[in-house]
Amino acid sequence: MAEVVDEKNNFLAIGYYTESNIAVRVLSFKRVDSLAALFHEKIVAAFEARKLLQLVDNPYTNAYRLMHAEGDEMPGLIIDIYNEVAVIQAHSIFIAKQMDLIASVLKDVYKGKLKAIYNKSAATLPKKSEFSIRDGFLLGEMEDTIVKENNNSFVINFISGQKTGFFIDQRFNRSLFGKYAEGRNVLNTFCYSGGFSVYAAKGGAKKVVSVDTSEKAVKLCDENIKLNGCDEIAISHASDVFDFFKGVGDNDFDLIALDPPAFAKNVATRHNALQAYKRLNLEAINKVKKGGVLFTFSCSQVVSEDLFRGAVTAAAIDAGRSIRILHRLSQPPDHPVNIFHPEGHYLKGLVLLIN
Repeated sequence: MAEVVDEKNNFLAIGYYTESNIAVRVLSFKRVDSLAALFHEKIVAAFEARKLLQLVDNPYTNAYRLMHAEGDEMPGLIIDIYNEVAVIQAHSIFIAKQMDLIASVLKDVYKGKLKAIYNKSAATLPKKSEFSIRDGFLLGEMEDTIVKENNNSFVINFISGQKTGFFIDQRFNRSLFGKYAEGRNVLNTFCYSGGFSVYAAKGGAKKVVSVDTSEKAVKLCDENIKLNGCDEIAISHASDVFDFFKGVGDNDFDLIALDPPAFAKNVATRHNALQAYKRLNLEAINKVKKGGVLFTFSCSQVVSEDLFRGAVTAAAIDAGRSIRILHRLSQPPDHPVNIFHPEGHYLKGLVLLIN
């Protein structure tokens, strides 16, 4: 723990030290007498906010983010809720050392409703640190669980899946995608567990094609499509997305989702990332049928909304097609952005009508 003071030694804030370009990550602008009380206060406040968002005890959606780091005034801590499972990710050594305390607060807040709490922090801690931690259960034990999102069902493998097991941040955007799907031939690239694919199929799509470079992801996508009774109109391919586009006709699809992983992890890689976004969007724009729709996203924090739109605009210029923006998309409210931490706005999306 570290106190931050001004040049006259007046108290400003308290937080924890990190060996990074941010020396202290602030936990409170008030003095803290008890670390346990602080964690309890922050997690309860996050829980109350999710109740306000009608996510707690929601029969149609039981997967949501409970704690979103700086967005919930607890930097370095992510907690995702998957039905009766809580998955915790620490992004700093200090938070990783508080796992037992965090689990204790979660048990208290959820009052016996959680059957399992899983710590999945081994891959997210600073690589150069001497401190090491193993992933494992802090309560109960299970391999996976099934959740509902807007009454669609998904298998969540939180142990071996990407991130905490599911990309909860696309919930609203997937719902919108499904509303554009009726009667259309749909392509979902970088499909992972098939979120956009399921919504499209349930939305009345004529055909749904899902593509991911990972065979494991494609199998999970197929499992979720079958779970929702949509396998008759769906087909999946384990392929590099750029390679897949080479074999696609210009009129094969009239609704495409581009949701790639973060192309830029830091400012040094941002220029190359923007070139990659331009190239990817150009490929997709060229493959969308006249009158079709493209949902395109960036989850790279260091790529701003303006820079991302610029990359897509550059692709549109090269494509030489008439394109209009129908929607500007972002992350849902269970991934809040602290007004004093604008860097928390990481997910950017555009819905484009292409003629």
